[in-house]
Amino acid sequence: MAGSAHDHGDSAHESAKPSARGEKPTDSYCSCCRICDCYRDAPGADEKPGERRAEYDEPDGEGKRDERGDDGRDHDTHDDDGHDHGAHVDHSDHEDMFRKRFFVCLVLSLPVLYYSPMLQDWFGFTAVTFPGSEFVGPVLGVAVFAYGGIPFLRMGAVEARNREPGMMLLISLAITVAFVYSVAAAAFDIGEPFFWELVTLIVIFLLGHWIEMRSVRRASGALDELAELMPETAERIADGDGETEEVPIDDLEEDDLVLVRPGSNVPADGVVEDGESNVTEAMITGESKPVKKEPGDEVIGGTTNRDGSLRVRVAATGDETTLSGIMRLVEEAQESRSRTQVLADRAAGWLFYAALGVATITAVAWTAAVGFGLPVVERVVTVLVIACPHALGLAVPLVVAINTSMAARHGMLVRDRIAMEQARNLDTVVFDKTGTLTAGEQGIVEIATVEGRSEDDVLTFAAAAEGDSEHMIAQAIRDEASDRGLSVPDVRGFEALEGRGVRATIEHDAMPAVAPGSAGRSEEGTDSGGRDGHTVSVGGPNLLRYLEAEPDTDLERFAEDAGSRGEGVVYVLSDEEIVGAVALADVIREESFEAIDALHEMGIEVAMLTGDDADVAHSVADELGIDTVFAEVLPEDKDEKILELQDRGHLVAMVGDGVNDAPALTRSDVGIAIGSGTDVAVESADVVLVENDPRDVASLVRLSAKSYRKMQENIAWAAGYNVFALPLAAGILAPIGILLSPAVGAVLMSASTVIVAVNAQLLRRADLSV
Repeated sequence: MAGSAHDHGDSAHESAKPSARGEKPTDSYCSCCRICDCYRDAPGADEKPGERRAEYDEPDGEGKRDERGDDGRDHDTHDDDGHDHGAHVDHSDHEDMFRKRFFVCLVLSLPVLYYSPMLQDWFGFTAVTFPGSEFVGPVLGVAVFAYGGIPFLRMGAVEARNREPGMMLLISLAITVAFVYSVAAAAFDIGEPFFWELVTLIVIFLLGHWIEMRSVRRASGALDELAELMPETAERIADGDGETEEVPIDDLEEDDLVLVRPGSNVPADGVVEDGESNVTEAMITGESKPVKKEPGDEVIGGTTNRDGSLRVRVAATGDETTLSGIMRLVEEAQESRSRTQVLADRAAGWLFYAALGVATITAVAWTAAVGFGLPVVERVVTVLVIACPHALGLAVPLVVAINTSMAARHGMLVRDRIAMEQARNLDTVVFDKTGTLTAGEQGIVEIATVEGRSEDDVLTFAAAAEGDSEHMIAQAIRDEASDRGLSVPDVRGFEALEGRGVRATIEHDAMPAVAPGSAGRSEEGTDSGGRDGHTVSVGGPNLLRYLEAEPDTDLERFAEDAGSRGEGVVYVLSDEEIVGAVALADVIREESFEAIDALHEMGIEVAMLTGDDADVAHSVADELGIDTVFAEVLPEDKDEKILELQDRGHLVAMVGDGVNDAPALTRSDVGIAIGSGTDVAVESADVVLVENDPRDVASLVRLSAKSYRKMQENIAWAAGYNVFALPLAAGILAPIGILLSPAVGAVLMSASTVIVAVNAQLLRRADLSV
């Protein structure tokens, strides 16, 4: 996936359109990526991946910039370092490069430090001398500059050429000033050489970048983890003899039959044809508990089969699988851009010019005060080093990468970074009722019986009569009977009574026993009904009118109460005598209560949008504690209700199934498609929740708030560090004897970067549970 997204071959250069925006996305990019084409062509703020805009995000809409072709870019920056540009997402090549150069330069720097006259004087030792020992510092200093400094110089040159100055250009200026002065001092004896601080600077920079690469790689590891879920091979079952052969998963085709052994991962999306097992879907859906799979159930490629063998008929392979779709959404989220990142990038750009200005003023002031020499060079280099916007450049991207990774692990797939950032400010969440807050299918709420009949008797009659019906009410009755473990007798003569219900005949000896004196029992003490069996009918009020049957007072009251709650009632009759009634409704999901309570605790109002009649809608809303109800709304009018809330000044999220709710999802400030399952390509949604669990909406808001807080903390630290350190670097406290050396400045700069990286990693500890 990553490789395809960051292809840097010639064809990419020819077809890619350069971004015309002034700000660059850094959500999944390190300081090395920022100067190559994968960074330059990434989508900008307010854009979804694949879109390009021709203007800055300035309020006045001005600030257009000339588009440049390939001649305005340098793409040779990493070539000598062995970088694979298809691997920008995991940054492993960058990390390896900086680690290797750090250790080599560290070894080369030790003799430079040992033979430094200044350090010998400070620590009171005398270095061992030998013929030519005076050249150890200059020779190894040049070697460290050439080997360890060249990556920064190359990337700084590209920043200058692209007219996007940043941290690499500042680092380049700092080490170049130190190098040129040290060589001149050694060659022309104009002062004390600067080699020991030069090599220290470069070693610290390499160490800081190595840590940065490692942090970014770990933070952006969601794609790698997802990619590793898919096995490399599969056991395909031959059509003829049933023998298995091991084949690469790329060779699998639709309708192939594969064997999935216990402990192995499912190689492709498909349907179970034979076998039963529990399958772990945690990395795909966020569901921690294993899911039981049996014939007819769908399985997702990349999930882990636990304890039984499965034979799976392949339904999708390659880029069509759920896992590939999820990886695309994760990659889009990492490449999409937040407004906070825009501000951080702008601040980093401003900081470059501020540092250059402060360095110039420092050089002029110190030259005027003490004359040009080593102190002036030290102040200038220290300013340039300390001002490197390293921490500022990492403040947001690391948080965003960790946010994306955490969201994916919890079954939340972010398609639009702006929406994720806005979620923390939501004050209204609108849920579609059916299939979101409710199960989307009928369920039995209550059963009423006549005297002498039990609930199980009534349910057995109803399940038997409804055995051949495909109606959702019939399915609910059969499911309830199955859940209760009832033995449902066979029937004959099934008949659908159009607009009224159904009826069928049950054999006499299969009828449940009846208590003496009860309805449905003759005076002689035997069950009523002919020798051919008993006719059982199930239906609503129309059935009663058709059979001219009247319910008793208790059943009438039961039906009235159920109707007031928005529930439907069907009656069960044996030989045209009513034996009971069943109340059904679209059952509210248990998770919905927790979700609504969690949102209310966050101060968020909850609204419900449904096409159901007002009585049913208000019944569900009252039970859940929902604040606002929009009932009897047609699918095409749902977006108008969202607009109505927005016109009142609300920031609105719409939660729906992504099909009938598409206009409302698009209209809302944050569109959330819930319960998409394997359908991750919901174009109208900003966020896709894989599991049909409304609690994930509260988790999404919580993650957005915690992530934004981390961004604020990082930006405050990075900006505050520069405000504090720049005056010290310039020597503002020199009159009282406080001066920062370039080496100390480099340590402070790298320490600020590490602090930002560690703080971002703390986001992983956030509790998103509801």
